[in-house]
Amino acid sequence: MDEVKRLLEGFADRAAEGLPDADIDADVGRGRRALRRIKRRRRVTAVLCVAAASALVLAIGNQVKWWGNGDEVAGGPPEQETAAASASPATKPRAAPSSTQTMSMFGASVVELVANKEAWSTFNCTLAPKGWSPEVPMTATRVVLSQPEMRTADSAAKVVLQALPQARSLQQVRVTDASGKTFHIGTLEGRLTGQVKLSDQWLLVELPTGTVEWPDDVLRRFLNSCTVN
Repeated sequence: MDEVKRLLEGFADRAAEGLPDADIDADVGRGRRALRRIKRRRRVTAVLCVAAASALVLAIGNQVKWWGNGDEVAGGPPEQETAAASASPATKPRAAPSSTQTMSMFGASVVELVANKEAWSTFNCTLAPKGWSPEVPMTATRVVLSQPEMRTADSAAKVVLQALPQARSLQQVRVTDASGKTFHIGTLEGRLTGQVKLSDQWLLVELPTGTVEWPDDVLRRFLNSCTVN
């Protein structure tokens, strides 16, 4: 300010004639006041900028947290969330297939039905599950199918065909009409079972316990291919 004052005094000495004498002290005072106002404005502006930047950072952080996890309240400590996510990654439970769905969709193989040219006692089925063959002895009302590698006498692991005078009572029954017949598919003592009326008797087919390889459409095709003489 001293240099400004000296400059003003130099200009005042060379003031044009007829003009009033310059008030150097008043000009210097006004300049000082103006400078203080400028400094105050700069300080206020700097504070406001810092506050705005802080608010923006908080808002963006909370928004990102909100988008990243809709189940938690925005604004929580991100370190805890990251640790929890890495410690217990979310796992999606595998959906259990229903008996009406094609099992190949869930990674399990589906029984393949192939042409069958031999009669099983009184049972005559034009289709048979590939790799399965009848056990002996066969009776007129009961035939058991098994695979060559089976070494168990438990029929619950095999396919059992029976001719019955009356239908059995099934649970969780699904009824379908096709080819002029009515097919009943459900469970019997925990086993997937299908039955169909054939003239004067019923054909009952019990599948292995816990099987996931016989979707309903395959079981209906097998039932539809069979007659009992």
